[in-house]
Amino acid sequence: MTATDTSEQTPRLDPIDQSGWIRLRTLVALRWLAIAGQSAAVIVASLILNVDLRLDLCGLAIAASILFNLLALWKNPSNTMLSETRVAATLIFDVSQLVALLYLTGGLSNPFSLLLLAPVTISAAALTLRSTLLVGAIVIGAITLLVPFHAPLHLKDGTLIAPPELLVGGMWASLLIGTIFLAAYARRIAVENRSMSQALSATQMALAREQQLTALGGVVAAAAHELGTPLATIKLVSTELEDELEDRADLLEDVRLIRAQSERCREILRDMGRGGRDDAMMRHAPLSAILEEAAEPHMERGKTVILRMNGTGMDMDLPDQPLIRRYPEIIHGLRNLIQNAVDFSQEHVWVDMSWTQTQISVMIGDDGKGFSPDLMGRIGEPYVGRKKRGNDPRRPSYEGMGLGLFIAKTLLERTGAALDFENSSQPGGAALKGDQLPPDYANPSGAVVTVTWARSRLEMNEDPTRKPLGENQLNAPWVPE
Repeated sequence: MTATDTSEQTPRLDPIDQSGWIRLRTLVALRWLAIAGQSAAVIVASLILNVDLRLDLCGLAIAASILFNLLALWKNPSNTMLSETRVAATLIFDVSQLVALLYLTGGLSNPFSLLLLAPVTISAAALTLRSTLLVGAIVIGAITLLVPFHAPLHLKDGTLIAPPELLVGGMWASLLIGTIFLAAYARRIAVENRSMSQALSATQMALAREQQLTALGGVVAAAAHELGTPLATIKLVSTELEDELEDRADLLEDVRLIRAQSERCREILRDMGRGGRDDAMMRHAPLSAILEEAAEPHMERGKTVILRMNGTGMDMDLPDQPLIRRYPEIIHGLRNLIQNAVDFSQEHVWVDMSWTQTQISVMIGDDGKGFSPDLMGRIGEPYVGRKKRGNDPRRPSYEGMGLGLFIAKTLLERTGAALDFENSSQPGGAALKGDQLPPDYANPSGAVVTVTWARSRLEMNEDPTRKPLGENQLNAPWVPE
């Protein structure tokens, strides 16, 4: 059992697929805002602060940005989703235009040089690492070139505005560190948010599938119940016709076929609706029944799945066991944990239930190698170990994305559960060797997951006198209206 499993039914999503996520109108709106700010800064510096600026060249730089916006809107609808290449090219243009303005207005002594951090931050948040490195390298190169190459600022009376070299050097260092830090920070947060978002989407899809199966079970149960009487009627009438048509061999064969087919329909409904005729089971069930339903798909996969109570075997019909709500989240979450245990066990998987007056616990353990020690602090996160593990030889086509445990943890926590992941203190496989206890009474020697609920969160609070519908009485005599 490992911390990087994925459910068989879980879609494989790429957590870093980021192309085509930015609309043209978003970048155009940001550029209009930059144009307004640049124009205001140039006007205030020239008219109010009496700074001697090359207004013609500054206006040309700002006009280039205006022209870029107009051409972009003319050639494309504003809701166009830009490719990664076009976004990167747009950000590089913005860096170039801002560098031209800074060159004309004092270089790094201009306090607005801080705006060079914006394009690389946007790239880190929205584009791939390759594009971010390209934009970041261009920004760092521009910052470095602006130190020796820039037009000095003068007031209109000829006074030179020249900050100390130490201040310029400090500004260069701060911009350099800020570029690297903000890019790394923004990228880390963005990638984690996208990974979590896609993993939650996979969780919702898994839960929706479980709810559909539950609803389908209710439909089958209702169909079996409603069709019971018509099928019993068909069987009764065909039996009576068979007795009356003994001398009509041509018709007798058809009547017998009708009777056989009605019997077949009854058995099909019985198989489809097994356990579903009791409509109360669609809302709540004994804890042992929930564990059986969760474990059932993995019972015949070549490993022994042992259901027990308090570590000593279990009477599945124990009368005082909790009657809990049949949440799809619980069934699917426990099923993922059991699947994980089966995948990475050697021979045995234990599913152990216990309860007190205040708590209900389910322990799922195996005799495998246990959780990887370097991932113990990150178990339950999506995409853990995606790059480290590759394909696991114990499970063909296994990618190690961690979605299985993430989905299980997320679904179970939605029902109020607390999950504890640990490795057994026993050496692998030792519990079942030599003269040790038989499997039903042995302890897991690999990974162990304990799921605990407050009993009040799961137990039903419906009318305890409500009775299930019971079995269909398909052989009941037909009474005409």
